[in-house]
Amino acid sequence: IRFRFNSSELLFTTVSNAAQEHYIKQKLKLVLNCCGQRYLVGPPGGSRIVGGREAPEGAWPWQVSIQLQSRHHCGGAILNRLWVLTATHCFHKFLFWVTKAAVCRTNSVLRPDGSIRSISKVKTHEDYSDITGDNDVMLILLSSPFNFTDHVQPICTPLDVTHESVLSFSHCFVTGWGSAYYQGRLMNRLQEAEVELINSSTCNLASWYDGLISENMICAGLESGAADTCQGDSGGPLQCYSESQEKFYVVGVTSFGEKCGLPHKPGVYARTSRFAGWLKATTGRLKINPQNSQLITFCFLQVSAVTLLELFI
Repeated sequence: IRFRFNSSELLFTTVSNAAQEHYIKQKLKLVLNCCGQRYLVGPPGGSRIVGGREAPEGAWPWQVSIQLQSRHHCGGAILNRLWVLTATHCFHKFLFWVTKAAVCRTNSVLRPDGSIRSISKVKTHEDYSDITGDNDVMLILLSSPFNFTDHVQPICTPLDVTHESVLSFSHCFVTGWGSAYYQGRLMNRLQEAEVELINSSTCNLASWYDGLISENMICAGLESGAADTCQGDSGGPLQCYSESQEKFYVVGVTSFGEKCGLPHKPGVYARTSRFAGWLKATTGRLKINPQNSQLITFCFLQVSAVTLLELFI
């Protein structure tokens, strides 16, 4: 295994078997990729999942439940140890209470365990429109950082619209604890559904959303309505897998739809690539050098001394 970091190269020649090689590769991914990795579940397969189902344990380690008074309110996605991405429409009418009564919880089941963080502050998008649903993104700053584990990981974000287009997404999923049908009850366990990205020209047809979809939005679902988000899924991620990068990216934030699962009425999501600059400016996220794609030192330092020791055994 050849490992490069900041122009230095280490060559491992003592890998004794395939299992050990896989283990070391997984540890190197933890060092180098820092986002969009799920260590308990493999990459999406070739066959498409039809309809929704219960998500496998650890399948979506960046998914959080944002709760008010211990009850699930909206979903969110971990961007880094301190910041969570969600939707403004979830909280804009009672922002005063978010930092006083809301928490972020990581777990595939809505129960008291998991990682819980209180909320220090929120940042809504200054151009959010409650009428059109445009610019429906919001950032939550946690009171203390998440500890990353196999069950808690950040998701990647596209650098811009051009970057989004070259990632060549092969599989896209929506996740959440939302109801399985319109005005239904919330689910106790995290659900997942595979969806397709739908171009804006189609989504803006008169029989679909009749011109409502702006450049800051993206539609996803199935034309038949067989896979969709519903009440309680708001703020959660629309995540897509890039085979070239072997990572998941948050492509959208669950925003709105017409009821749930109707033909020609797919879910509408805030398109994260359109907010890349806003996200970076707000979170101060660390950048990738476009000249050589090397991650800066912080990414390397996220790995503990114990993990580094394991790499060299």
